[in-house]
Amino acid sequence: MVIEILKSKIHRVTITDSNLNYIGSITIDKDLMDAANIIEYEKVGVLNNNNGERFETYVIAGERGSGAICVNGAAARRVQQGDVVIILSYAKIDFEEAKIFKPTIIFPDTTTNKLQ
Repeated sequence: MVIEILKSKIHRVTITDSNLNYIGSITIDKDLMDAANIIEYEKVGVLNNNNGERFETYVIAGERGSGAICVNGAAARRVQQGDVVIILSYAKIDFEEAKIFKPTIIFPDTTTNKLQ
C-alpha cells in the first residue's frame, strides 16, 4: 500500500509580493527551498494564516538569500503582501516506509523569511 504523507514544511513565512499577471506558481527563496528539501516545479500546498485560504500550486526558485515569497497568477488573489503562510509538500510512500519517515520542517524568521 502507498500513502501520501508530509514531506516538507516551511512553517510561517511572510508574503513579500504577489503578481496576478504572472502565469502561476509561488516563488520561494532558494535557501528556503534547499533547507526544506523542496525542488523547483514541485507541487505545494499554501495555507494562509491571515484569511484561512488554502491552495495548491508549484514552486519557482527565487533569488537565494532574498527572503522572497511571491504568489503568482490567479492565486495572488488569495494573499496580500504581509500575510503569513505555511508551505507544505507531500510524497507518496510505501506504508511501512512511512512509519519511519521524518519530514523536513523549517522555521524561518517570519519578519525576514531567512533561516535562523
